Amino acid sequence: MRIDKSHFRGCLLGGATGDAKGYDVREGGKDLISDNTQMSVFTVDGMIWADERAKRKGVYAYIPCLFYSYQKWYYTQTGNLADKDYGFILGGEVMQRDELFARRGKGVTSLNALGASIKNSYGSLKSRINNSKACGCVMRVSPIGLYFANDADRAFSIGCESAALTHGHTEAIHSAGYMAALISYLAQGATLPDATEAALGTLAASGDGDTVCADLIRKAARLSKEKISTRKAIESIGEGYRAPEAIAIATYLALVFGEDFASATNAATDFNGNNDSIAPICGNIIGMIAGCLEIPPKWVLDLELADLIIHGADLLFDSVREHSV
Repeated sequence: MRIDKSHFRGCLLGGATGDAKGYDVREGGKDLISDNTQMSVFTVDGMIWADERAKRKGVYAYIPCLFYSYQKWYYTQTGNLADKDYGFILGGEVMQRDELFARRGKGVTSLNALGASIKNSYGSLKSRINNSKACGCVMRVSPIGLYFANDADRAFSIGCESAALTHGHTEAIHSAGYMAALISYLAQGATLPDATEAALGTLAASGDGDTVCADLIRKAARLSKEKISTRKAIESIGEGYRAPEAIAIATYLALVFGEDFASATNAATDFNGNNDSIAPICGNIIGMIAGCLEIPPKWVLDLELADLIIHGADLLFDSVREHSV
């Protein structure tokens, strides 16, 4: 890992501030986050939970811990446990924050999948829970890339498995895995073009023949080098509701705008499509590259739960540093 703590903070704050700008709701002097960032917070919770559990028991259980952390989110949004035996999830620091109980956005795919996951049974790569191609699984996955900052292959595999908890289509699963691997390569100090190629290589090595995600990302890379309006380029990729479109559009914007976080976010929220999903993904990428100091300070100051998001980034950074010793 060659990236410092400011880049970990930048990744998560970038996603959250992008989310807040796309969600575009202000209340009590704060820019509110949507369910996208809520689930990212619970992804951090799941990864740190798995890490701490392994220190006690010597066994890593990333996917079960992520599943139960997502069940925490399900409880905050519905007031119900998907299964009466899941009552043990209700403790812990993250469940003490009232803001996470606010019902934000739709998140229908994830809510339905988690609500149907009873008796400790959940979606997996071998047992697909639905056929969703939606991008919700991509917007929450960056913490996995951060946790596996030194192992992009593992970031990809856990990213894919985390997506399968709620999204069953290969396009969604690959997109989440690609995003996690991309963040990992960036954490290793790769430039965005190099990280993109490396993550595409990791995706290709999965070897199941589906190329939709890779094809759209390569198209995005080509468009970033052409003299074409940003809006036209985005719309030629798609509306961003499907996971491969969302990650491809976000990659395009990051390639075009570089470390200009504000301009990329404005472009992400200014086209006819899934604006509030593109902005957080793009924010994760640019924030990872540029670090938190390149995010407009007022955006961070006005961000709901900024302290919790920074704390989560620091926990992930400390975990990576500990494993690197």
